[in-house]
Amino acid sequence: MKSGSTQFVPTRRMGFCDPLNQMAMWDDFKASNFVDSSLPIILDFEQKHDNQSEETSVGTVGASHKYDQGQKKPEKVLRRLAQNREAARKSRLRKKAYVQQLETCKQRLVQLEQELDQARQQGLYAGGSCDAATQISCPGTMNQNAGTFEAVYNRWLEEQNRHISELRNALHSNIGDAELRVYVDNGLRHYFDLFSMKASAAKVDAFYIMSGLWITLGERFFFWIGGFRPSEILKMLVPHLEPMSDEQHFEIFNLRQSCQQAEDALTKGMEKLQQIVADTLTSGQLGDGNYFHEVSAAMEKLEVLVRFVVQADNLRQGTLQQISRILTTRQAARGLLALGDYTQRLQALSSVWSKRHSDTSSTNMVHV
Repeated sequence: MKSGSTQFVPTRRMGFCDPLNQMAMWDDFKASNFVDSSLPIILDFEQKHDNQSEETSVGTVGASHKYDQGQKKPEKVLRRLAQNREAARKSRLRKKAYVQQLETCKQRLVQLEQELDQARQQGLYAGGSCDAATQISCPGTMNQNAGTFEAVYNRWLEEQNRHISELRNALHSNIGDAELRVYVDNGLRHYFDLFSMKASAAKVDAFYIMSGLWITLGERFFFWIGGFRPSEILKMLVPHLEPMSDEQHFEIFNLRQSCQQAEDALTKGMEKLQQIVADTLTSGQLGDGNYFHEVSAAMEKLEVLVRFVVQADNLRQGTLQQISRILTTRQAARGLLALGDYTQRLQALSSVWSKRHSDTSSTNMVHV
């Protein structure tokens, strides 16, 4: 399953002259959502392909009926009949797999709607009794928001671990590419669910999402604007995708260059925002104890922080979509498995690190 050449443009043509105001181009990634937009098209194609296969099979049988009367069918006709039957069988399997995938997606959407309704009732999306401008003085509401997001994220992690286990078993089995593609699409969609969850939570508490307090220490060591750096993930994945063609190597190289350009633009935008907020907070007389006006003005400046989280996740989502188009189905499956296993190793590193320092602290207390 190989896509066409991916076209990339230099940073200057991307419109990153002003990183703070001109990062909306990454919304194009969402506009070209690979998984969501492709399913209806694929289903329609499979329906037509199945019908055509059956018609071809019937036509071939009709054309070869003359061989049934006392004459053995030529080997070529028998081979074509067998190929048509196999194509029709695979088409039916693909349709069945995609129908099951749609049912799973439907159930997941219902579950997400229920979780969102519950979160709204608890104040995550409504902000409780505090609006966005006054949440700085409402720590109780912010703690509640963080707790609700962490609960939803923990459920996402549980499902992620299940996806990784299923994908590992699928790769070690003898299933075909059509069935394996279902696991790949489910894995991609699961990451897209996380990006959507983070975008909703960032609208209420962007500082919390940016802080990385909801992930482990090991993951936080590589943290960048609410998540992983796409270019670094590409660098990590490439050795696990071999063998690859020269064209695939070239396209992945271009994709990584494009990611680095976008990351640099977002990073410069963040630096500019930090400078703006710092200048706003120090605009009055420091030391007089009266800073309500400066803090209110800084809060207004920080409204754009949500856009940075969303744009960074758009870049992550777009990168996953692009790499999926470049790779074959089995390569994409190996890539998702490697990404999931890498995250689990970072989490394990965090556990060992925390335990080590906990044991050291206990030993020191005993000596004291």
